[in-house]
Amino acid sequence: MKPVIVFVSAVTPGQFNGLAEYLHAAGLAETWYLTSRGHVKTHGAKFSRLLPFTPDGPITGAQGYYYSDKAERSARISRGVLSALTELRRKTRIDLVFAHGMWGAPLFLYDEIDAAIASYIEFPSYAAHGWDKRYPPELSQRLSDRNMEMLSFHQILKSDLTIVPSAYARSLLPAELQPRVAVQFEGFEIKPLPPAPPGPFTIGFSARDLSNCKGFDIFVRLVDRLVREGTADRLGLRFAAIGDPKATTYGYEQQWVEKTLGKGASFAEYLVRSYPAGGERILFPGKLPYDTFVEALAQVDLFLYPLRFGVGNWGLMEILARGKPVIASNATFAPEMIEDGVNGVLLPVGENGEDDQWIAAIERLAGDPALRARLGAAAAERGRAYHLDQVAPRYMALFDQAIETGKRRIAGG
Repeated sequence: MKPVIVFVSAVTPGQFNGLAEYLHAAGLAETWYLTSRGHVKTHGAKFSRLLPFTPDGPITGAQGYYYSDKAERSARISRGVLSALTELRRKTRIDLVFAHGMWGAPLFLYDEIDAAIASYIEFPSYAAHGWDKRYPPELSQRLSDRNMEMLSFHQILKSDLTIVPSAYARSLLPAELQPRVAVQFEGFEIKPLPPAPPGPFTIGFSARDLSNCKGFDIFVRLVDRLVREGTADRLGLRFAAIGDPKATTYGYEQQWVEKTLGKGASFAEYLVRSYPAGGERILFPGKLPYDTFVEALAQVDLFLYPLRFGVGNWGLMEILARGKPVIASNATFAPEMIEDGVNGVLLPVGENGEDDQWIAAIERLAGDPALRARLGAAAAERGRAYHLDQVAPRYMALFDQAIETGKRRIAGG
């Protein structure tokens, strides 16, 4: 008998819409994806397994009390989720609920529904995730972050299984909790890139947010040096930064920039002012629809990914899966995806001497198409591990594990 699995997240599209659809279409499970009513209305034609839930109050914007903001938002989400699951349970059995820790908030589900509960945590708190000492959080932000940490730890203790996207993400958790946590990155359907029109050799940066966390300032600094030293003109280089300069980031540089340059200024704007020689040479296409984003990726010959902080990123996975050579930092989760010299290049990131290594690697790869082709082919092969047909069996093994754990828990009272 196929298990009945309910995915839960107020956000659609999210990390697991594709997996929910794939598991159902492949006959591996009967799946539903519980999301907000607005997203059901907007995306119901694209995703067939959507069901609505109504949060118990607004979940965007400020909550009632700043210091318990995350706990209050989670409570509003979880109360709505519990009501929707209770109603769904009257129509069908539910073997497993798989809830996003923040936007699926399982805290009110424990001991209230007769199903196993697996949960997903991206990172346990901003404090554990990391932030640049040049752009520190304010006291109020540090204190309110304890709510996120509290919710994450409670979720791990109470869930039948918790999944995180990388071994690095798991390492950020207290050692006592790590045995209760499994590692599995998300899966996607990655279509081949369209043919790129002929053009100059392009070095690119790609991330949802052009942030300090993703190392965008390092990218701009490297471009500035390539321009000032004449390397860019000598090699005929073009530069592109694909991402949203206004997107919410995982750091605190935005508040520092607004205090320095004024309300509405972006970190990208600050960097262009700080590194004018390089900043003026970078193309900024801005936030792009997905198909246009894919076309932009096709036009980049070499990607730089000087990550500072992170636990798992779709952007890097997409670049690799599409067969693009990457020079990335050897920090956080990147070494889990990239093997130095095999499917990419890993280098240290810093503020001074490390730039020499990046400049040398850029020049080497820009002048060696055979090396780029070899790294790109190996990257595409590595990227196959993230296609849905590859990750689905691994997720099902974890889900089966959670279901069995849940059965034992429920039987034991």
